[in-house]
Amino acid sequence: MDILYTLSGFAVGAIVGLTGVGGGSLMTPLLVLLFGVHPATAVGTDLLYAALTKASGTVAHGRKGHIEWAITGRLALGSIPAAAITIFILSQLPKGSNAIGQIISNGLGFALVLTAIAILFGRKLREYAARHEDSTLRQCCLGKITIAVGAILGVLVTISSVGAGALGVAALFFLYPKLSPVKIVGSDVAHAVPLTLVAGLGHWMLGGVDWSLLGSLLLGSLPGIWLGTHISAKVPEHILRRLLASMLILIGGKLIIA
Repeated sequence: MDILYTLSGFAVGAIVGLTGVGGGSLMTPLLVLLFGVHPATAVGTDLLYAALTKASGTVAHGRKGHIEWAITGRLALGSIPAAAITIFILSQLPKGSNAIGQIISNGLGFALVLTAIAILFGRKLREYAARHEDSTLRQCCLGKITIAVGAILGVLVTISSVGAGALGVAALFFLYPKLSPVKIVGSDVAHAVPLTLVAGLGHWMLGGVDWSLLGSLLLGSLPGIWLGTHISAKVPEHILRRLLASMLILIGGKLIIA
């Protein structure tokens, strides 16, 4: 089974390298639906997987000056407490019941559908934000709105391990339309590291992390990301992203209905 996990990690890593979409939206449903991993274990393991893989990306973006630390800090100010509170609520649910698994499955399905929408309509969202960048609400409350968005991402990511990638980028494009795309991505990656680390450690405390599985996924995903990044220029990205969004909608709908 370990070799299958490693191959899955490689495949997901390659897709992430090709499209830039976060691995959580692919890895977690793959573990749940294909390998039958318990939803809580899949989410907890994937959160630590994301923290480790995004840490190197943060270092790279930071060295190039691609991170707006003030924005990252505002997001974290909302997301870290929200993640801690969500973990506390999950810890209060009855042990041995299926309540946590059901909540995580539904939350995962919902987050996947939102991610698909962000992938499909991200450009239109950016264009709308650029036309309304001088709105009164944005000018007077941008910091508070960013913290609130961080809190929403904190809950979604803690429950589903999905949201720190495509959803975070879409939200930042909407809030900061003048910011360059590379700084949007860099700031989002930097925010994802502490968020997924706190949420992942919380799931570990709840017994929801499989360390052997984590190692197998990392073993495959790192070369997969490298390969996908190097061949991304040769593949029509818009087609891949539409196919990926359609797949996420189908998977998300299946998890919600189930």
